Amino acid sequence: MIDFTQFPSPCYIMEEELLRKNLGLIQNVKERTGVEIILAFKSFAMWRSFPIFREYIDHSTASSVYEARLALEEFGSKAHTYSPAYTERDFPEIMRCSSHISFNSLAQFNRFYSMTEGQDISCGIRINPEYSEVETDLYNPCAPGTRFGITADLLPEILPQGIEGFHCHTHCESSSYELEKTLLHIEEKFSGWFSQIKWLNLGGGHLMTRADYDVEHLIGLLCKLKMRYPHLQIILEPGSAFTWQTGVLTSEIVDVVENRGIKTAILDVSFTCHMPDCLEMPYQPAVTGAEIGDKGAFVYRLGGSSCLSGDYMGNWSFDHELQIGERIVFEDMIHYTMVKTNMFNGIHHPAIGLWTKEGKAEIYKRFKYEDYRDRMS
Repeated sequence: MIDFTQFPSPCYIMEEELLRKNLGLIQNVKERTGVEIILAFKSFAMWRSFPIFREYIDHSTASSVYEARLALEEFGSKAHTYSPAYTERDFPEIMRCSSHISFNSLAQFNRFYSMTEGQDISCGIRINPEYSEVETDLYNPCAPGTRFGITADLLPEILPQGIEGFHCHTHCESSSYELEKTLLHIEEKFSGWFSQIKWLNLGGGHLMTRADYDVEHLIGLLCKLKMRYPHLQIILEPGSAFTWQTGVLTSEIVDVVENRGIKTAILDVSFTCHMPDCLEMPYQPAVTGAEIGDKGAFVYRLGGSSCLSGDYMGNWSFDHELQIGERIVFEDMIHYTMVKTNMFNGIHHPAIGLWTKEGKAEIYKRFKYEDYRDRMS
């Protein structure tokens, strides 16, 4: 169990043992299926932990020039890069840092492919199977009018020279059964071109480390896919699966206010600054020692420390009256948190740390005034 007293407040704390458990499961899937599973930086980019990842996987995926550079310089291998749009300013650096580059449109491919020739880079195109079970449009890459990928009716019968792979992303914290249905749509619409390509990237959103995920079903799906198309290298690039349930965001109560019978515990963290997915998705995170809802004896809203009126979440029920200085621990706050934080209001940014498998606290980063100042002009 983490000794929170060894960390400052607020702080993101990842547990090494839980991380290694997830990495071991992912490595097992990779070895049993022969597919490549790579880390998506858009979910997690805490680079000080990359040496642990490199014991289990070899590559990562990037969505920008900065992520691609992080892959090469900190993860230690070139990135599989996809971006909705590349620019002439960034593309040379993208090439330097990438082994694979996927283009969002044929126009982008035609504009930049010639620059990649002779650079030992495998190029691909993002496809849109027009099928996704993601219910929140903000996270649905196949929603009507999407800007992501090319539909089958727009692909020529013979692919342009230089397109060696298809990239597809339709999932968000999804199950293997959603992947099974997605594969039916991908193969129905795009398998006619499979003989012309070398790799198929099935993107992210495969939440194989979630407790109720049917890992054996996933393994069976991938093995059968490999049997149908033995010449294809199959790639998965999950983000959340790597760091699912591997750590927390700790905070402290700085005040308790009441208005019209509603009690709000104000914290030294912010939902809009430090947990933006809670407001975007939206979802109410688990809090250690509390139940979601208003059925308990001591019911509180938890409010952030920013001046945004909506910087709060719904009710939690506690078994005691909350006190100023008490620690509040938000669970499962490692994926899609640190990568999306901001410094709105100049609020003190949470530190970043690791609780090692030996039971020691490693503080990776403490943020200072200069971090806030230097983001401004």
